Amino acid sequence: MEPTVKREYTSSNYLLPADDVETERLRIQHRILTKAFGNQLALAPITFHSNDRVLESGAGSGIWAQELSDFHSQNNLLLDIECIDISDKQFPHEYPSNIHFSIHSVTDLPREWQNSFSYVHQRLLMAAMNDSRWNMAIDQLYDVLKPGGWIELVEVDVKGFGFGVGPNSKRLVSLITSLFASKGVVLDLGVYLPKLLAKKGFIDIQCEGRNIPIREPMDNDEFNGSKQLHDLWMGMKTPVLTGGGFGIVGSEKEFHELLEGSLKEWNESYKAYNPWYTIVAKKPLEVE
Repeated sequence: MEPTVKREYTSSNYLLPADDVETERLRIQHRILTKAFGNQLALAPITFHSNDRVLESGAGSGIWAQELSDFHSQNNLLLDIECIDISDKQFPHEYPSNIHFSIHSVTDLPREWQNSFSYVHQRLLMAAMNDSRWNMAIDQLYDVLKPGGWIELVEVDVKGFGFGVGPNSKRLVSLITSLFASKGVVLDLGVYLPKLLAKKGFIDIQCEGRNIPIREPMDNDEFNGSKQLHDLWMGMKTPVLTGGGFGIVGSEKEFHELLEGSLKEWNESYKAYNPWYTIVAKKPLEVE
């Protein structure tokens, strides 16, 4: 069994930790996702201008924001980027002066931000969100966008999990699905989010999906999707055990054995994948 490592959690609503181990996992996940969507940091059809305000919700280490800033600064375009998260544990110590980090929840944004952002980007908040929080979050993001501004949400669709390729990984899918269901996590975000955005008044809604392979034929150690997925679920060990293992694992030892067995199956198969969606939508120019 792997040695027990104490992980840092910031909220009972969010199932993943906020620590250096998770920051490194997010870095690799960022690379995998960016590559899968054509090496584009933003799919929304927006033309940025200098001093446009951009909001990154659930920023973590801010890797996405810093790369967006670097990309546009090469064309002498300076964006004003606000990065928010519910914890500052993953915020970087050094970053450009046009990027700002602050502790805020997407369900309760500052009133002075209303109608001030040209673009909002949010990625993988699924593990922190139930139906009620999604509704509050989309209300808040609608309010802070300028008329004509764009929102972009990047999420995984739990109902479409495709990484159950053997006895261990199939049990893991059942375990994670049970954990999410116990927390009220919305599972079918590829269907749910476009409908919610339309209900809230967004227009020009587009949803682009990718079934991202866990292991590619030309995989390398740095972007090893198998290890990244293993580390993702390892981060959920505490809530799994707190929930009693959901009839699938009965101890920390069994949890580790299940993950190690799943990792072996992913490393021996090219069939495992995760379904990701990028959903973009526009706030109307004329708001009723």
